[in-house]
Amino acid sequence: MAVVVFQGAVVHSTDPERLELLENATLVVTDGRISALYKSTDQIPGDAIPRDATIHRLPAGDFLLPGFVDTHNHAPQWPMRGLGQGLHILDWLNEITFPIEARFADPAYATRIYEQTVDDFLRQGITTASYYSSRHAEGTKILAEICHRKGQRAFVGKCNMDRNAPDYIREESAAVSLRETEECIQHIRGLSGSASADDSLVKPVVTPRFAISCTPELLHGLGEIVKRDTTLAVQTHFNEAQQEVDATKELFPQFGGSEADLYESYGLLNSRAILAHCTIMTDHEKERIHSLECGVAHCPIANMTVGGGFMVAPVRDFLQRGIKVGLGTDSGGGWASQMLAVIRQTMIASNAREVLSQGKDKALSFEEVFYLATLGGARVLRLEDRIGNFQVGKEFDAVWVTTTTGLQSAMTPREDGDSLRRVFEKYIMTGDDRNVAQVYVRGRTVAGSR
Repeated sequence: MAVVVFQGAVVHSTDPERLELLENATLVVTDGRISALYKSTDQIPGDAIPRDATIHRLPAGDFLLPGFVDTHNHAPQWPMRGLGQGLHILDWLNEITFPIEARFADPAYATRIYEQTVDDFLRQGITTASYYSSRHAEGTKILAEICHRKGQRAFVGKCNMDRNAPDYIREESAAVSLRETEECIQHIRGLSGSASADDSLVKPVVTPRFAISCTPELLHGLGEIVKRDTTLAVQTHFNEAQQEVDATKELFPQFGGSEADLYESYGLLNSRAILAHCTIMTDHEKERIHSLECGVAHCPIANMTVGGGFMVAPVRDFLQRGIKVGLGTDSGGGWASQMLAVIRQTMIASNAREVLSQGKDKALSFEEVFYLATLGGARVLRLEDRIGNFQVGKEFDAVWVTTTTGLQSAMTPREDGDSLRRVFEKYIMTGDDRNVAQVYVRGRTVAGSR
């Protein structure tokens, strides 16, 4: 039994409105799981820490955070981040995205890029990511294998797209797409060697790119896969931009423009569904995704730079309705691989939403946005019983943050007399990967600048 003890400052969310900031906590990790959290030294029983435990004492200015959860990420778009900014969504796909994703038909290229991709997200403290692969089955398996080997908690899905894409990237048929999807699911399930799908670090996720790129036959088949296996997650793009909404309505006129009704009719909406963007939503659609317990992946960077307009999802309204919400980098529609950048843009988008709604949708607080990046994202992925904060019994996915006093990083310098809250805010709003000393998943060190 391996016991590791961390003594020092700890910051985590206990609910959307409340941050718990512990100046001098003791956190005990046993075999990768949190076995105790003492909020002050006088709470520690005399026999709480075994003599053979490894003890880490965090110096002043350092603190532990839960690992960041990225609920929407395109792994094959990592090498194209920042390209095509300002294009409308369908133009961006055709001009920028599809030519780059087509390169992942080459296993050697997929291996090289995905190695860098996963390393990059881990060094940013993203311990959990829900990845879209390209449409290539071999590349999808490679991505899952790399996540498993490097120790990142991940959902990996083969992107399904059998129409409305160039010949060089479009799948041969719905039948081929479905067969390869099931092959990928089985391959990913076999990586852990565990009898329980819940215990796997890397999980499969059914991934229709969006309705525009899928024939009714393919959507029906994917829905049947999900119906047969209720442990499977589903992810897709949902009401992302006006150009996409209009094209979907034209292809599926029977649903009167409701993407909620469309995906529900094919059996693709449930409590494990991860709906990316959701910027243009009717009350009916909000009611349906709440009733079906779907989660929303809010991607503010992509929504303001790719797609065609300043699109701001109604996150306050979602939260008030009880809809699960997390944050997504949407790399590469979103130009950043850093969750810190997404947090900052979430605050900007939230302020804009308050203005656009004439005060109806109040801006999100600092506490709420951090919650979305950690425990909120865990809820979207149905992992809140395992990760998201430092509750006893959860697995230890964490970031050891080290703050700076000079020019060692972009962070506002730490000064004498700074409270834990102040140092935490400085890191969140101005820090970067140089402030990430160690990254842990299930207690295993997987990245870090030290």
